[in-house]
Amino acid sequence: MIFGQLLCWLEPSRLRRISIFAVLLLSACGDQAFDTLDESPLSWQSLRGEWVFINYWAVWCAPCRKEIPELNEFAQGRVLGVNYDNPDLATLTQHSQELGIEFTQLQVDPAQVLGFERPSVLPATFVFDPQGVYRGVLVGPQTQESLAAWLKPGYEVSVKSVAKP
Repeated sequence: MIFGQLLCWLEPSRLRRISIFAVLLLSACGDQAFDTLDESPLSWQSLRGEWVFINYWAVWCAPCRKEIPELNEFAQGRVLGVNYDNPDLATLTQHSQELGIEFTQLQVDPAQVLGFERPSVLPATFVFDPQGVYRGVLVGPQTQESLAAWLKPGYEVSVKSVAKP
């Protein structure tokens, strides 16, 4: 009985208004900010207009160690690092220095906030376009060339998707 009343109430014109309201409400929720290794906040909105590569790494991961110099040198997009083991700030600092990481490190995993699942293998690099739209994940050590390929107009790549539908 209640279900039938709900279906009648959700007629197409009313449903359309609810959908528009929901989109406006969600867009007004504001910007997401993530604390970086130097404890300054990084606004997700401030990254609009550039490609963003969120790289998951761990100190015990040999392929992660291999790709770090390439990520350090990549200057055509923004690389953000996330330590897979989610250590405290002192340990994150120590690990970043030990591995020679020069790109921005996030203190907290952004996966849940940005709507994708944590990787099940490392290294993994999640790709977001200049509008902040998730485009895919690269698994394995990356090079400057493999990241730069995403910046080419019309570039399509087959990737293992771990994003939530």
